[in-house]
Amino acid sequence: MNGVIYIDTKLERLLTRSAKPARYTGGEYGQIVKEKANIDLRMALCFPDTYEIGMSNLGAKILYGVINALDGVWCERVFAPWGDFEDGLRREGIALYALESGDAIGQFDAIGFSLGYELSYTTVLNMLNLAGLPVKSADRPSLLPLVFAGGTACVNPEPMADFLDLMVVGEGEEVSIELLELLRRAKREDWEKARFLSDAANIEGIYVPSLYNPVYNADGTISQIEALPGAPEKVTKRIAADFENSFYPTTPVVPSTEIVHDRVVLELFRGCVRGCRFCQAGFAYRPVRSRSAEKCIEYGVAALENTGYQEISLSSLSTSDYRGLNVLCDGLLDYCEPRGIGLSLPSLRADNFSISLMERAQKVRRSGLTFAPEAGTQRLRDVINKNVREEDLLESLRIAFEGGWNTVKLYFMLGLPTETDEDVLGIAALAEKVLKLWKKTAKNKTRGVKITVSTSCFIPKPHTPFQWEAQVSPEEYMRRVTLLRDNLRTRAITYNWHGAEESVIEAVLSRGDRRLGAVIEEVWKNGGRLEAWSEYFSYERWMQALQKFDLTAQFYAARERHTAEVLPWSRVDLGVKPAYLMQEREQALAGRVTPDCRSGCSDCGAGCLLEGGLCDGRA
Repeated sequence: MNGVIYIDTKLERLLTRSAKPARYTGGEYGQIVKEKANIDLRMALCFPDTYEIGMSNLGAKILYGVINALDGVWCERVFAPWGDFEDGLRREGIALYALESGDAIGQFDAIGFSLGYELSYTTVLNMLNLAGLPVKSADRPSLLPLVFAGGTACVNPEPMADFLDLMVVGEGEEVSIELLELLRRAKREDWEKARFLSDAANIEGIYVPSLYNPVYNADGTISQIEALPGAPEKVTKRIAADFENSFYPTTPVVPSTEIVHDRVVLELFRGCVRGCRFCQAGFAYRPVRSRSAEKCIEYGVAALENTGYQEISLSSLSTSDYRGLNVLCDGLLDYCEPRGIGLSLPSLRADNFSISLMERAQKVRRSGLTFAPEAGTQRLRDVINKNVREEDLLESLRIAFEGGWNTVKLYFMLGLPTETDEDVLGIAALAEKVLKLWKKTAKNKTRGVKITVSTSCFIPKPHTPFQWEAQVSPEEYMRRVTLLRDNLRTRAITYNWHGAEESVIEAVLSRGDRRLGAVIEEVWKNGGRLEAWSEYFSYERWMQALQKFDLTAQFYAARERHTAEVLPWSRVDLGVKPAYLMQEREQALAGRVTPDCRSGCSDCGAGCLLEGGLCDGRA
């Protein structure tokens, strides 16, 4: 098999009329094609967004490699089609297919979705429908195809409970193998679906929605989530404990068209030592686990050799917190510099940006700098535990401006707990200080300076200290946007803001319960899909669907929750103790900071997931 999809006349017509046909043809360098005669289990790895987004996702690349390393198992890629191609598929009666074989995914044994973003929920339903499958799990009584999902959004599994047979909580490298091996046995022995799901629920990190039953109070809050016989009381997330030797894709598929992150992405560590109280990823990926600089260099060079990319990006939640960063950069630059390969360092911290790091970052090519102060005043940065001081940011920018940088992006949130107008105006004041600093210290003034201030609306996320907080209304968010915009009065500062309406729906879905399943289905039936894209998102469609089922966005997004309330995600254990989250919330409301993990362990509980209980944050 040569790995090129057989294109019949109908499909050829669709491709010629598609805006980006390379999204749908497969045949890329590095794709994995296996002989069907040697395969006893086929899995479709589905990404509920476009090819350009999905092919940029490191997690999907890892799972593709891990699963295809299993003998007798073939994992193929599937991406959501853009509207023009979807319309053609439906018109011609062509089912959604996998890129490696061109086979309809309804023929596969397992269909697994990568769920990293709540606004992709309707796209999951759309892809199932395009495959010719019922969207609800209850309407798929047969074991095969098993439909499941993993990813960060699964830390609250309830909103998608009606549609998925099971969900993976945590990191997928090891649990995916265990799950698929169980499915191979069940297929071989012709198990019923109920038996398989009961056994799967005993795999650590597997949440089976049909084994839990939410009970509601008269006011709409949850009274309890009953664990039915055979269901664990808590579903504890899975982690790759030996991250040093965990799989890294040194031979990924090389896309045949431009994608969002068209480069090698090198993962340095998982977790974060910082503890920002708004950041779900910082808590979801605890405990901190690092790869050695030597292993990272080995992986990075191999990936560059095997793909031909001309850029490598160092990836983690906070790249400059990596202990061996200078050694790593020097080792990579020994390979990259003679070949003109760029090295980029995203996720930099303003409090540990250095001259030596700057010099390394600009050796091949220079890109703009990005920092995320998140809040405009020190008071509010203390509330959210950002642990970055204004003088840290200005000192880092002084180093950069003196080194020749003229472009800087600053990211903030509006609507954070306890935020006042003074905090909003603090963003404008800080941007003005950055501009004055450039005028005073820049070595290169001929090209001018470009300062971009961006704001998004705070979203209270599950499993964070702010999970109980209320989100501001869209109207209030826009009032604060207007206040900030009116106080940024120079052309050297550009202001961009993220829409409030998308953030409201994201908050509804991230903090929602199982009743939202009917809402998600209604939105999909009325055209909802690819809603991370402004071309497809409709706030009115969501409001109408909520109203139809006597639900409100205010109840899910804009309501402060009592700490005694049973939360929809209460059956999921991410390792961080609920008492610690409550303690951090109290610290926030008192304006007190918690030192980072390297200054002293705060006993969050996540280290207990590791043998010995000691995470790399304390190493």
